[in-house]
Amino acid sequence: MITNELKQKIVAAMAEARPMFGGSDAKFAKWLGISGSQYSRVKNGELEQVLSDTNWIAIARQLEVSLGNAPEWKTAKTPVYEFITSQLAVCQSEALSSLLCDLSDIGKTWTAKVYAKSHRNVAYVDCSLAKGKTLLIRKIAKEFGLDNSGRLGDVEQNLIYYLKQLETPLIILDEAGDLHYEAWLEVKALWNATEGACGWYMMGADGLKAKIQRSIDCKKVGYTEIFSRFGKRYGRVVEEGDAGREMMKATAVMIAKVNGADDPARLLRKTMGEDGMPSLRRIYKELRKARPEVRAAEQPERR
Repeated sequence: MITNELKQKIVAAMAEARPMFGGSDAKFAKWLGISGSQYSRVKNGELEQVLSDTNWIAIARQLEVSLGNAPEWKTAKTPVYEFITSQLAVCQSEALSSLLCDLSDIGKTWTAKVYAKSHRNVAYVDCSLAKGKTLLIRKIAKEFGLDNSGRLGDVEQNLIYYLKQLETPLIILDEAGDLHYEAWLEVKALWNATEGACGWYMMGADGLKAKIQRSIDCKKVGYTEIFSRFGKRYGRVVEEGDAGREMMKATAVMIAKVNGADDPARLLRKTMGEDGMPSLRRIYKELRKARPEVRAAEQPERR
């Protein structure tokens, strides 16, 4: 059962997200997965018998609202965060494209999601959940609040038209190495159709670089063109060797401090891998375990 307190928390997140969505209320409602009339009623304070619990949970997931009482994680302005944020801003404002291929677990996804939530007309797409052409087109269309349930060709043409009307739209393709071949060709087609009107940012780990380079070397159709459209270079934030390890250690300490760790240095030691690099995902797990309210919530009930 979704309580009124939680509903109010979700409605507050909706109000915060609305200014970052450049389309109409109807399109924003479609992005949330509800009707325009339902959104209007909820926005005006009606919480009972408007949305089902399933609707509330889906909206909470879309807006990344925690269903528990644990406090929100705070964003540390790490070197990775600053680098990616500045690149995203340039790509959006100038309708440019860029490619980032770097280590995993350095904060790429977190940064991209934070940017998408805090800037208008930005679509964040996790390509590991939209690997094929059909899923990719429909996912991007949904992120801009468009009807994505019709004929695929119509959805694609409506998306292209809408992107050309929007003010500085940006599409972020995360985990891009997971895209199937036909989806890669679709990225090229969409890029061609929106050139000069839409910014693009493609991210992935080292496997993305290997996939692109291997496909170019094998003269696979489309990859040279995509690489060219995304700047003909593999962007990177974290340096190789000792410099990169020291940078990531400093990053881990920054995240720990911002999120209230009592002893950041001790936490860093607990999260170090055999390669001398800290795990940022492990940091959040350790911080979570250290919080009294989380321990209380996860403590098994005594009988």
